[in-house]
Amino acid sequence: MKLIITKHNLGLWAANHISARIHQAEKNPFVLGLPTGGTAEDMYAALSSLVQNKKLSFQNVVTFNMDEYVGLAPEHDQSYHYFMNHHLFSHVDAPAENIHILNGQAEDLTAECAAYEEKIKQKGGIDLFLGGVGQNGHLAFNEPGSAFDSRTRAVQLTQNTIEANSRFFNNDVRSVPTQALSVGIGTILDAKELLFLANGPKKAQAVAQLSKEEITPQWPITALKTHANAIMLVDEEAAGLLEGKAKEELLRQQQENPDGDWILTL
Repeated sequence: MKLIITKHNLGLWAANHISARIHQAEKNPFVLGLPTGGTAEDMYAALSSLVQNKKLSFQNVVTFNMDEYVGLAPEHDQSYHYFMNHHLFSHVDAPAENIHILNGQAEDLTAECAAYEEKIKQKGGIDLFLGGVGQNGHLAFNEPGSAFDSRTRAVQLTQNTIEANSRFFNNDVRSVPTQALSVGIGTILDAKELLFLANGPKKAQAVAQLSKEEITPQWPITALKTHANAIMLVDEEAAGLLEGKAKEELLRQQQENPDGDWILTL
């Protein structure tokens, strides 16, 4: 995998990468896996701008979101249905039938998750899966200990994640759902290409795991190292705790090229 440390806005960098992939695609439709969360907001704003300025179209793009809270209605302002409509889908030309988000109110959650996996398969798999990383290294809602071959399923959220997400629920931990539906790490790794983003010092400990040799379910982020076509895009603060050869190589590149993106192969 590649770890790219940039001084540029992560969302704009990612949006340009996504746009290039859609334009280059020979496959029709192009299938995107999409995240929610603060890290994604700039990315969605940039993608919306590209579409509104007619430099990009979502007409032939199919999307699958990573996750959704269990129990929240789509119109709830903290549901991921609401987030996606607010930040992306209401601003781009994606046909409604091409948008897929897990139903956290489904009567049979197991059946909902199995059907989601089948829909991805029917569309030929995900071409580019985008995502963020939690402070504890989680991918989507795959918390530490999740198997690398896990599939879409209902998961119990850790107290760490519940507390981190309470800022979206008026800092009331009791209001945060304790379960979510989430694609599995195996679902993510099946994608042809991965692009994950992390910014700020709170993500530095998780990103630092990529500079270590150990690949472990205790740090789900390390699963990205097993993918042949994965990019982890971070800012300088998120790269602040890199160790060993990765740290040395980053310092060397920064000295040679102070203004550019610095690319580490891990």
